[in-house]
Amino acid sequence: MQGWEKNVRRVIPYVPGEQPKRENIIKLNTNENPYPPSPKVTEALRQMDAGTLRKYPDPSAQELTEAIAAQHGVDPEQVFPGVGSDDVLAMAFLAFFNSEKPILFPDITYSFYDVWADLFQIPYERQPLNEAFEIVKEDYYKDNGGVIFPNPNAPTGVLMGLSQVEDIIRHNGDVVVIVDEAYIDFGGISAKCLIDRYENLLVVQTFSKSRSMAGMRIGYALGSKKLIHYLNDVKYSFNSYTMNATAIRLGTAALSDDAYFEETCARIIATRERTKQELAALGFTFADSFANFVFASHERVLAKELFEALREAGIYVRYFNKPRIDNYLRITIGTDEEMDRLFTFLREYLKK
Repeated sequence: MQGWEKNVRRVIPYVPGEQPKRENIIKLNTNENPYPPSPKVTEALRQMDAGTLRKYPDPSAQELTEAIAAQHGVDPEQVFPGVGSDDVLAMAFLAFFNSEKPILFPDITYSFYDVWADLFQIPYERQPLNEAFEIVKEDYYKDNGGVIFPNPNAPTGVLMGLSQVEDIIRHNGDVVVIVDEAYIDFGGISAKCLIDRYENLLVVQTFSKSRSMAGMRIGYALGSKKLIHYLNDVKYSFNSYTMNATAIRLGTAALSDDAYFEETCARIIATRERTKQELAALGFTFADSFANFVFASHERVLAKELFEALREAGIYVRYFNKPRIDNYLRITIGTDEEMDRLFTFLREYLKK
């Protein structure tokens, strides 16, 4: 080891889903929306003056911030935009999780949480989901340095009812509670309705899933003005210009088309429900999903075997080689045509 390496911060990094370079594939492994963004996004991009790119973007992203605030019926000072929800969550970890006590999150959940905790040297404890992959709210009543969980959870897709979410918040009044709602638009009620009641609640959402803009990297947090103020202090101590001008303009355009947003979400939900029926008929079991994916296990064929066979056939799903979930596949909901090709392959393969 070289001398300088002794001072390197060593972490086990997050591993994102594969972005294959092959042509003519079906990509159901990263929970992207199978439909394009709103036509209003395309029009806004067409009308953008490239000359504006020579200037720094608005560090406050005011145009987008005001549009998000109007969409959710909150004050702009209750909105914190960022470069995808990952950026927002990382800022929140830095800002709010600074106790010597461990933060709490589920043992089966978004695998970036422990990466950020390790990177920022935050102690943490994983709370086991029950056998139905449900969060046990009582596990979050104990002394801690903060709480974070997705709702619906990932990669399971299981939704926690709003009353249970509020129960966890109510039992953790002395720490910040973050509810990560990347998939809330596909089912359930957002906890955003609680932010005026609980000053310590931060709700995080994203444009990557329901808004079809994963490539643009837009996320945001909703919370009390005090929480958002503290987040901005961290942001301006780290990078003033987190959002580029194109993201600000196109994100604002996406929010102006509620009809398209509702239509595409409804299409994905309908396809998800049909997918559940098809997978059950093929011998798969799964918790009821309220996200844009299904987390499924087959009754007789190992998940790793199916994952490899599907990949060979040009159908990409997500496999996690981790305890408790190493016999499950996370299958993103694609178009009806893409899902039909998946079902056709599975029918033939499972005959063997």
